[in-house]
Amino acid sequence: MTQTIVVDPITRIEGHLRIEAETDADNRIIRASSAGTMVRGIEIILRGRDPRDAWAFAQRICGVCTLVHGIASVRAVEDALKIDVPPNAQLIRNLMIAAQFVHDHVMHFYHLHALDWVDVISALKANPKATSELAQTVSPSYPKSSPGYFADVQNRLKTFVEGGQLGIFANGYWGHPAYKLPPEANLMAVAHYLDALAWQRDVAKLHAIFGGKNPHPNFLVGGVPCAISVHPQGSGEAGTSLDMGGLEKVQNIIRQMRDFVDQVYVPDTLAIAGFYKDWSKLGEGVGNFMTYGDFPAKGMSDPSSYLIPSGVILNRDLTTIHPVDLDAENQIQEFVAHSWYDYSVGKEKGLHPYQGETELNYTGPKPPYANLDTNASYSWLKSPRWQGKAMEVGPLARVLMLYAKGHEQTRELVDMTLKKLDLPVAALYSTLGRTAARTLETKVFADSMQGWYDQLIANIKAGDVKTHNDKLWEPASWPSLAKGVGFTEAPRGALAHWAVIKDQKIDNYQAVVPSTWNAGPRDAAGQEGPYEAALRGHQLYDPKQPIEILRTIHSFDPCIACAVHVTDPNGVELIKVKIK
Repeated sequence: MTQTIVVDPITRIEGHLRIEAETDADNRIIRASSAGTMVRGIEIILRGRDPRDAWAFAQRICGVCTLVHGIASVRAVEDALKIDVPPNAQLIRNLMIAAQFVHDHVMHFYHLHALDWVDVISALKANPKATSELAQTVSPSYPKSSPGYFADVQNRLKTFVEGGQLGIFANGYWGHPAYKLPPEANLMAVAHYLDALAWQRDVAKLHAIFGGKNPHPNFLVGGVPCAISVHPQGSGEAGTSLDMGGLEKVQNIIRQMRDFVDQVYVPDTLAIAGFYKDWSKLGEGVGNFMTYGDFPAKGMSDPSSYLIPSGVILNRDLTTIHPVDLDAENQIQEFVAHSWYDYSVGKEKGLHPYQGETELNYTGPKPPYANLDTNASYSWLKSPRWQGKAMEVGPLARVLMLYAKGHEQTRELVDMTLKKLDLPVAALYSTLGRTAARTLETKVFADSMQGWYDQLIANIKAGDVKTHNDKLWEPASWPSLAKGVGFTEAPRGALAHWAVIKDQKIDNYQAVVPSTWNAGPRDAAGQEGPYEAALRGHQLYDPKQPIEILRTIHSFDPCIACAVHVTDPNGVELIKVKIK
């Protein structure tokens, strides 16, 4: 007898996601449906606006991945108008994007995903001395590993539990048989959870130095808004936040990032993964992977200089990389056969984003409801496809692409991880592999930041302080019709914005975000999205506590707020929040 397990909302993500999983008599998932339960309308908001301002609106698509939509937006306008960005601006953008990766991935691991593997309450049974010994074995160089330190953390946790104030830890499936870590490992992970909270306050300052604030730092079509000052602090000359003092702060932040990744994040991932090697055989998904590429050394017009290559991997075949053309109408298309949208060409046909349409049409059940009709439309997410195929985007896709292209550091990290865990390369195609890939690419990006910083300093010392190209800033210099695509590799995967500019205003704007690629519903041909495919085959120990669903969904790091948004058809304010 089959039953349907509903998890709504999926917690510890950004946005609202509903999973309906059909299970057989053995509680094994035979079909899963991924539903975004908020409507998107950012494209409608951007119509008719000045393209130079689009980034400020588009960046508010999300408050977690903060700068990535701003980057994609300015790059779309720059591509449309053929604007070249100065080398310093590109280096600063690389540093800001990489800082987002490092910050976001550490936060995701400890504060969103780790609790699927770490039993917080079990930490109360740990021996602080034994925990200290374990921590010094896992990471000998991390200073916070004394018995007294772990005893203090345990006492804080005990106070939370006894006072009924677990707060962010309140809704876990504590005690579930699926948890396998010993109490000491749980206590170590809880301590590092708290350490990461303090760490992230400092590393977020990098965006504020370059972009004026965080979240949502400022950007500028044609470069970056921060002027470089070569005058020393206290000289009496007019300076900016990006003087030598500000640059020294950036260097210190990069060191902090690298230290935490090397001393805590990477060792913890390897230590925890060792207890969950069975998850190397679960949660693969569609088996197709795509990257747009990012972190150019010679500008966005030179893909050969990207740190992350562009390409598509089909059916796990790492020997053949297929090219991606974001302008080609026969490559990227979005489908709405199972989405609450209408297309003028009909719901069965796909549209390239340049011709994309955002026509809302909710046909689902009236809330509250028990189940969605997953044979009809059931999500506010569309279904993007590359040449008609579903694609996974994100850390696993990037690590596979780097590995396939022979990137030396990535190959060393992947091979080291597989050897330490005694797993084959095929283990990468899994929930565990996806989680490990996120950690390993964080190491790559954190290390790369030092090189970009050194190059920026070298340029400044050589007399190059230019950060903006204003040659085509004035609309009078633009053609009457232009279109462009701006792309980046966001923490959650390949992100692109397509802009059509007509008579100096935005005529059409479409954003296809990572969580649309990964969380989208089935298409007209019945092909599952990556979330849906990854859940198939999971056996639930207890359908009332479906931790197995959370583990795989969290391994993608959903950001449904990027994919969908709340709106009122009459433009009426929905809610007002007052903070005292």
